[in-house]
Amino acid sequence: MFEDVCEIVIVAGRRLVDKVNSRFTVETKGSDMDLVTEMDKKTEKYITEEIKRDFPEHAVFGEETVEEIGHDKMLEMLETHPNLWVIDPIDGTTNYVHGLPGYTISVALYCKGEAAFGIIYDPVANELFIAERGKGATLNGEAIHVSGQGSLAESLVSTGVPAKYESDRNHVLEGYVKIAPLTRNVRTFGSAALHCAYVASGRLDAFWEWGVNIWDIAAGRLIVEEAGGSVYQLDGSDVRFEFPNFTCTNGKIDEEWKETFASIHGFL
Repeated sequence: MFEDVCEIVIVAGRRLVDKVNSRFTVETKGSDMDLVTEMDKKTEKYITEEIKRDFPEHAVFGEETVEEIGHDKMLEMLETHPNLWVIDPIDGTTNYVHGLPGYTISVALYCKGEAAFGIIYDPVANELFIAERGKGATLNGEAIHVSGQGSLAESLVSTGVPAKYESDRNHVLEGYVKIAPLTRNVRTFGSAALHCAYVASGRLDAFWEWGVNIWDIAAGRLIVEEAGGSVYQLDGSDVRFEFPNFTCTNGKIDEEWKETFASIHGFL
């Protein structure tokens, strides 16, 4: 059913790779650390138009058009719309601007609040992560599963550095200082979607971040779940569409993981 959407995303990703070293406009959204390029906008427009051509009755919104919809309307649509596509045209725009790998395209279908289908595409590595509700997760057509690591000390974990410095970024840095000594190491690749995909495929054992938005993890949360992992907020509660933070794990280190963040942030 979704083969055409996969091809749309692959074509969009290849266009990004072709243009990464060319001249394109770069703007900021609220701060010098929150970037948007003309390629973000063009990619979102292309994916939106192609999805609407294949599924004319479906609704679509993306990171670069959500302001047109409005925050409250976005939340309402996520909860109630029978078929809503959520697009992050470039997750890892800062990487893209600097010519670094690690940027992805993330696309997900939500049906009345539940993720039904998700794609994360890393065009530099040509890796396509896909999940459909109840059908497992795959990487380039092969089934993937979370890792078997059972302790935090043996785990390789990851985080992202959010744009909001005084609040979200400080929380991440505080967590990094406390978590790094407890784990094998910490990685930061610059894309929340990619971190989720790496947890799902067993390359990482956990990921956490403050200041994420629904488009950052719309596909990733489903891919992790379908690969056998866990997703929740750092206080252990279920993920909501309006959330201050997000984490996903292999499902086997959850007790230690939750206890660690409870001690850091005073949860529970």
